[in-house]
Amino acid sequence: MHADLKCVLTPLNASKMKKKLVKLIGIVTFLYIVTTGFSRWESSTAKYNIPEGNVIHTVPQKAINHTNYTFPFTGNSYVGFKEALGFKESQGQYYRVNTLGYLGKYQFGKSTLKRFKIYDTTEFLKDPILQEDAFLALCSVNKWILKRDIKRSVGTKINGIVITESGILAAAHLAGAGSVKKYLRSKGDQNFSDAYGTSIEHYLEKFAGYDTSLIEANKEPLI
Repeated sequence: MHADLKCVLTPLNASKMKKKLVKLIGIVTFLYIVTTGFSRWESSTAKYNIPEGNVIHTVPQKAINHTNYTFPFTGNSYVGFKEALGFKESQGQYYRVNTLGYLGKYQFGKSTLKRFKIYDTTEFLKDPILQEDAFLALCSVNKWILKRDIKRSVGTKINGIVITESGILAAAHLAGAGSVKKYLRSKGDQNFSDAYGTSIEHYLEKFAGYDTSLIEANKEPLI
């Protein structure tokens, strides 16, 4: 009887061990894909300075892999817009500081933070809510600078690209509001690309179609 029982239990134990092994291999494979996949990313580092007159200047981006990735952000809301941009800037990491000293999820320069009366960069990195508020404030300034161009250009096509408000704000994030204004008013003749070839047109197209109506045009937004 014991011999018969042993014959029954052994296959069961083997089956359990097999299932555990398959599960372990699956976990290891998943971790490998995630780690190697994200290691191929080099975070985009568009930078921002204080507006001077009607221009918010930027620093060229770090070279990035322009492969199209599917982001885990669905929908076309403001949340989807900011998360997509934040992922491109820093892979969504609030604590990220790049080699040029730009800070946080949206890679702010210290001069821009001072414009919003943010002086303690250490605390800024620890405060996700403050970073989100600062991003919204910067978008508000860019929307104020570009309000006439948004009104004139949204819905038109330039070089085959349908112009949207979210695309304009994203492009301002990349190149500065002044460069976007020149691009729109020249009907695409004065295009801007950073040192690594990322263009205004790329952002206009990539970030088109989000609902950014939540962002109010404001010259002096408060945080």
